[in-house]
Amino acid sequence: MNPYVLAILLSSLGLGTTLTFASSHWLLAWMGLEINTLAIIPLMAQHHHPRAVEATTKYFLTQATAAAMIMFASTTNAWITGEWDMNNMSNPLASTMIIIALALKIGLAPMHFWMPEVLQGLDLLTGLILSTWQKLAPFALIIQTAQAIDPMLLTALGVTSTLVGGWGGLNQTQLRKILAYSSIAHMGWMIIILQYAPQLTLVALGTYIFMTSAAFLTLKTSSATKINTLTMTWSKSPTLTATTALLLLSLGGLPPLTGFMPKWLILQELAKQSLPITATIMALAALLSLYFYLRLCYAMTLTISPNTTNSIAPWRTQTTQSSLPLALSTSIALGLLPMTPAILMLTT
Repeated sequence: MNPYVLAILLSSLGLGTTLTFASSHWLLAWMGLEINTLAIIPLMAQHHHPRAVEATTKYFLTQATAAAMIMFASTTNAWITGEWDMNNMSNPLASTMIIIALALKIGLAPMHFWMPEVLQGLDLLTGLILSTWQKLAPFALIIQTAQAIDPMLLTALGVTSTLVGGWGGLNQTQLRKILAYSSIAHMGWMIIILQYAPQLTLVALGTYIFMTSAAFLTLKTSSATKINTLTMTWSKSPTLTATTALLLLSLGGLPPLTGFMPKWLILQELAKQSLPITATIMALAALLSLYFYLRLCYAMTLTISPNTTNSIAPWRTQTTQSSLPLALSTSIALGLLPMTPAILMLTT
């Protein structure tokens, strides 16, 4: 892609998200979301592969539906209350439509069906943007309108997402689909705690972004898109494989790694709010996610690729990719756990 076009598209992504962050008026927030969507569509379709075009079309139709629902809900609210202000969502119908539309935007279950299919059709860098940056603007709107949303609806969305994210990833062999179901499960953890401790939602979102960025960049460096490709990585770069195994276990929430921190804090808060059954279901759903991360770790570290090839072995070719973003994101993703008290102080 032309670097000037790429710069314009990435700037538009930043502009759309910033506009949504800064607005308290529904029309401006909607405009920010639309700029965001329109900026990522050329990035998704840039390879002109049938799968990429199919993924782009699915994403566009889904996001257009969600944007139309947001516009309809905000117009309904303005018609009833006379205000476009986000903090004045007094109409239950409008607030319910808003949360459903935003759940569709970020891929919360049961509005998640587009997410694995779309991510599977993209290259890893665009998939990284879709899994991290594209979550920020809808999440800002969800946090701003959380006080007007029915608590039972948020809890149902959270529990359903963690269960679907765990079950859906069990039978997958494609790494991008596994990361899509991982994203759905993590979104469920963030949504369920939103009504009780919004700062924990931000902590979980931040750790998720760092861990997912490191995971996508690792797969990009290894050129891996399927589980059986991972069996070659130990011969290619043992150090990267060791850190990747830790990273995947961290995504699963295994102590004493970084991913354990938000899950632990969220379960603790749910217990404080006298919701032991919900906390138990969430913890059991986390075990489902951990199982498919363990499968990936097993493939990477405990198996040797059985096939021989006559072509140049992949570990003998030099990569031209920059390793700095990968090193930074991996270091942050693996080293944040001791910083938990400082992170909590900053967010409260």
